[in-house]
Amino acid sequence: MKVAILGAGNAGCAVAADLTMHGHEVTLIKTSHAMHDDNYSYLQEHEGKMILNEFGEIKTAYIHKVSRDVQDIENAEVVIVYIQTNFHEQLIKCISPHLQNGQILLINPGYLSTAYVLKHCQDKDIIIAEAESSFIDGRIMEPGLFRVGFRNVRNPIGIYPSARKEEAIEKLDQLGERFVYLDSVVEAALHNPNLIVHTVGSVMSIPRIEKSHGDFCMYHEAYTRDNPSTWKILEALDEEKMNVLEKLGFSRLPYVEACKYRNSLDNNQDAKEVFLNYAEMPTRAKGPTVVDSRYISEDVPQGLVMLEALGKALDVATPIASGLIAIASAALGRDLRAEGRTPEGLGIDNIKKILKDSEKK
Repeated sequence: MKVAILGAGNAGCAVAADLTMHGHEVTLIKTSHAMHDDNYSYLQEHEGKMILNEFGEIKTAYIHKVSRDVQDIENAEVVIVYIQTNFHEQLIKCISPHLQNGQILLINPGYLSTAYVLKHCQDKDIIIAEAESSFIDGRIMEPGLFRVGFRNVRNPIGIYPSARKEEAIEKLDQLGERFVYLDSVVEAALHNPNLIVHTVGSVMSIPRIEKSHGDFCMYHEAYTRDNPSTWKILEALDEEKMNVLEKLGFSRLPYVEACKYRNSLDNNQDAKEVFLNYAEMPTRAKGPTVVDSRYISEDVPQGLVMLEALGKALDVATPIASGLIAIASAALGRDLRAEGRTPEGLGIDNIKKILKDSEKK
């Protein structure tokens, strides 16, 4: 299958290599000069060579094409967006002229970016998919080398429109990325783990992030068996998220159960233990290394601001989300609500279309 991946950062490069190993013809497209330009140059100079070090097992892929031209998505059957969610709307507007009828646009993670596609690509007959989280976790350690930290055992995704779900499943299952299918892209948006884990863990660790001068691992320090208070904050935020989901007509699913579903095949394992074991893994990468990192500057405005705005529209109280937004904004010295996702920005009519489509399940 021909696949185009927009975004040549950590996740984009890892998945491009992984899909290449599955036998797919992958075009990896760099969408900015913000990060990883040295890795992009390496790929260009070495015929797309990307090595995955997966717990000592070394696998090498030669990605079919690396490019900076978004027009290269035109021949793909599946287009995957793997850039920071802050820039989703800008990218979707940019690629809209090049999207082709019949394509699948998979956004990972989504944070309800389906609404942006409806906003800017109304003339396109495409299927939209949103994923909860990256299929492969890890870091580019040096140009051409990615160290895998974790690989999901299940990758939940939502499909829009629902009438084309079976068509989407038939194509997406060919990718070999362990997909399971949700009832709606809304569930994928609000079960993005970064909405809960990144925001609480990083905002509550701001002094430690600064004091460590780059030697900080959020999962190893904020989420341990010795931090019950941090966990209580996480559970309180998670309760707000579930209240919003329930008001929208979806099932209440705690963060730890969603995490267990993605990360474990053992149905008898305690869900919180699954998360704590995941957090304690020695392969966890360091980060955030600065306060103004994607853990806060992405997941607070794109995740928490959206959750707060949905709560306000639905008359659901979100004091923990609001408090974290206020603290993060003060720490960064700018109004993260002004940068964030709101029903107005996403398009209220677009959200209504998505919710109406979900009712058909």
